[in-house]
Amino acid sequence: MSPFDVIVVGGGHAGTEAAAAAARRGARTALLSFDLAKLGAMSCNPAIGGLGKGHIVREVDAFDGLIARAADRAAIHYRMLNRSKGAAVQGPRVQADRVRYAAAIQAMLRGQPGLTLIEGEAEQLLVQQGSVAGLLLADGTRLSARAVVLATGTFLGGRIFRGEDREEGGRVGERAATVMGVQLRDLGLPMARLKTGTPPRLDGRTIDWAALDEQPSDAEPWTMSAMQSGRVLPQLFCAVSRTTEATHAIIRSGLDRSPLFSGAIGAPGPRYCPSIEDKVHRFGDRDGHQIFLEPEGLDTPLVYPNGISTSLPVDVQEAMVRSIPGLSRTRIVTPGYAVEYDYVDPRSLNPRLALGAMPGLFCAGQINGTTGYEEAAGQGLVAGANAAAFACDLAPLLLDRASSYIGVMVDDLVLQGVSEPYRMLTARAEYRLTLRADNAPTRLSARAEEAGLLGPERLAWVRARAAARIGLEQRFDTRLSASMVAANGGQVSQDGAVRSVREWLRFPGVALEQLLPEGLEDVPAALLAEAVEDARYAPYTERQQAELAEMRANDHIRLPEDFGYSAVPGLSAEMVQRLSTARPTTLGAASRVRGVTPAALAAVLVHARKVVA
Repeated sequence: MSPFDVIVVGGGHAGTEAAAAAARRGARTALLSFDLAKLGAMSCNPAIGGLGKGHIVREVDAFDGLIARAADRAAIHYRMLNRSKGAAVQGPRVQADRVRYAAAIQAMLRGQPGLTLIEGEAEQLLVQQGSVAGLLLADGTRLSARAVVLATGTFLGGRIFRGEDREEGGRVGERAATVMGVQLRDLGLPMARLKTGTPPRLDGRTIDWAALDEQPSDAEPWTMSAMQSGRVLPQLFCAVSRTTEATHAIIRSGLDRSPLFSGAIGAPGPRYCPSIEDKVHRFGDRDGHQIFLEPEGLDTPLVYPNGISTSLPVDVQEAMVRSIPGLSRTRIVTPGYAVEYDYVDPRSLNPRLALGAMPGLFCAGQINGTTGYEEAAGQGLVAGANAAAFACDLAPLLLDRASSYIGVMVDDLVLQGVSEPYRMLTARAEYRLTLRADNAPTRLSARAEEAGLLGPERLAWVRARAAARIGLEQRFDTRLSASMVAANGGQVSQDGAVRSVREWLRFPGVALEQLLPEGLEDVPAALLAEAVEDARYAPYTERQQAELAEMRANDHIRLPEDFGYSAVPGLSAEMVQRLSTARPTTLGAASRVRGVTPAALAAVLVHARKVVA
């Protein structure tokens, strides 16, 4: 087979985005998966987006990625989380039809120029003189490439637990990538184990929907992708129930048979999405925990009970489910289970998501210690774009904390590592006032175009939008007196001031239609709403500019990848250990390594200047 520039291993959310991104940059790319029919499969929750996560989806979309477009093509329920709060922390989220979502991903992959889909199992990396040279498949096929992206999800050394039952696999009914896991450990990579879990799938025909509170889809016609003009599928409602004291008693009675409490699973799980056993054990004073009953598609009766991930034995799961209001006669179709899997300590990666110890090897998704489709997709974009850069001698794609949630995530991973599966939260972003979900195209389109990641249709849209934004900004420069605003219904004091539309929008009693009542019909609604939010947030974002300038100034002070911290005079053994593990590439990154002191940074700066000089 002809040599490739980039090979991506794994067809989940990280792998599909990585392969598509590498191909969009012009790399001859191969995507290798156990089963091509499972490309884009939603292994757990049938939802895309949420708090912090929805921001990442919109950012991947700004780079012409797949996840948002597929979500819209499969969406059967839209809900904007945190609607009552400011736009900066609102999170777009959709329920997706599983079958239609995977079909949308597969159709986009098949239509991507420069991308070859290969069905098979990666047995081991091919290495020449310490660098990646390709892959050896289980059937003996050798694929050569300058760069390989590992996006193995929970399949690397994956083991499934359900009560006393054990089996090898990364997803129920699918085998694990065991041989590859052994090779990576033999290469001396820093690896450990994490766990995740999933709830039982329920037969929706056996749920008493009339006894539950409905949660309808949002009436407002927003979409996940900027390229989607409207909703394409009928909308379904979700429902809400909650566990009871009886539920908790059933769970406690089965804890001795749970692998989480018997010692069978020793790896940490996601703190922000714990199993129902963890919830009951850790929060014993709670009289109930919410459960969201989420349909899995238009053509299936399956329902996902979000909130009761579990690895309890099947008989305990059945009793637990039937103790919940509305579920007294409900049948479990597929019992819940936990998965324990290998991951690589992300502190061994650089901001390109490349492994420093082996040139040409990139990692994305759960292999880096994260959890969630959205986190995986964001890493896939970064790893795929940078694998193409490495293989084709292009400029790297580097995103910082001030530019994107993806940049926040990568920075957190490569500097801090993980002690549990990493999940994005809006609280992780210190510049979240400017990192809103609605302004991702404005923030990132220029970077995406510069990196060659935009297809022709997206590029045309970006340029038309930029022109419309310029025209809108000119309209926002229009100056109005207080009396003119009041005459249009604005509740403002008559102080005689003359202000621009942009400045008037900061007043709580003023709406855009009172300032520019005509001439905005041709402006896209989403762009108009974004510009209004920009104006309203301006006083707060302006205060961050000095902080941003300092961060970026420090990020321009480069530290060599082989920088010897042990040679820095006056640096304590603890500081040497922290910095040597994180391997920050700039002084700014060094300042964000947990526990590093200002005195240590000063010593590093002085020594770095001597080394560079």
